[in-house]
Amino acid sequence: MKHYLQFKDFSADEYRYLFARAALIKHKFKTYEKHHTLLDRTLAMIFEKASTRTRVSFEAGMYQMGGSVVHLTTGDSQLGRSEPIEDSAKVISRMTDIVMIRTFEQTKIERFAAHSRVPVINGLTNEFHPCQVLADIFTFIEHRGSIAGKTVAWVGDGNNMANTWLQAADLLGFTVHVSTPSGYEVDQSIAGVRAQKSYRVFSDPLQACEGADLVTTDVWTSMGYEAENATRMQAFASWRVTAGMMAAAAPGALFMHCLPAHRGEEVDADVIDGPQSVVWDEAENRLHVQKALMEYLLLGQLE
Repeated sequence: MKHYLQFKDFSADEYRYLFARAALIKHKFKTYEKHHTLLDRTLAMIFEKASTRTRVSFEAGMYQMGGSVVHLTTGDSQLGRSEPIEDSAKVISRMTDIVMIRTFEQTKIERFAAHSRVPVINGLTNEFHPCQVLADIFTFIEHRGSIAGKTVAWVGDGNNMANTWLQAADLLGFTVHVSTPSGYEVDQSIAGVRAQKSYRVFSDPLQACEGADLVTTDVWTSMGYEAENATRMQAFASWRVTAGMMAAAAPGALFMHCLPAHRGEEVDADVIDGPQSVVWDEAENRLHVQKALMEYLLLGQLE
C-alpha cells in the first residue's frame, strides 16, 4: 500500500505512468466514454481547510470512475471534537477504500496515514500541495511536451507550492528559479531537496523569469496566515507577475496559478487573462490527474 503525502513519495517512472494514464482518462472524459475502474470503491474526503477545486475535482472524479464519496469536515465529525487523529484513521480506513485530507500541519496527515489501512492522499497542507503540482506538470506536458531540462520561475511566497515545485524539479530533471521577498524564503529543511543544482535563488523576480519556460505564482497570503495580510501586502509589492516579467521569459512561456487569484496583487489581470495563461486548463487537469492517482493507489499500474 502506498500513500501520496508529498511529491517525492513517487519515482520518476511512476510519474511517467501517471501522466500517460491521466492523458488516457482525460481523452475518455472528453469523448464521453465511461471509465469505471473504481466501481463500488469509496473515497473519504476530510476537510479542515476550505476548498473549491480540491473538493469538486476529487468528488466529481470519484463519481466519474464509478465510485462514491463521503465528505467530512471538522464541524460534522468527531475530528472537531478532540478525537485523536490515530483513532479517526483506524475507523475511517475500515469503512472506506481511500482517503483524501486537506488540513494544516503536515504532521496531521502523516499521523493519519501511519494508522490508516487504506491509501491517504494529501489534498493540501501548510507544507506541501502535491496534487496541484501534479496537475501543473501534466498541463505543461500537454502544451509544451516534456518538462525535463526546462526552467520554471516561482515568484512569490516560499510556501507549500514552492516546496512542492522544488521536489518535482529534483525528481523530474528541471530547474526552478525561486524569487521571494526577504523573510519568506523556501525552508530547505521542509522542502527536502537532494540536488542543489535543481534550483536557483534570485532576489530580483524579473531576473528569475528571464528565459523561463513557465512562470507561476500563488496568493501572497495563504490560508492560515490571514493575520499577516497587511504586512505581506507591503513585503510582496514587487513580486507581482507582470507583462514585463512574461516578456523576459522564453518565447512561448506559459503562466500558471493554482487559484484562487487576486488580480492586481500577485498577478496582473492582463497576464492571468492573457494568451500565455493556461490557468483554466491547469484547474481542469486537477480532475484528470487525481483520477489517475486514485486509480493507481488502489489498483496499481494498468495496461
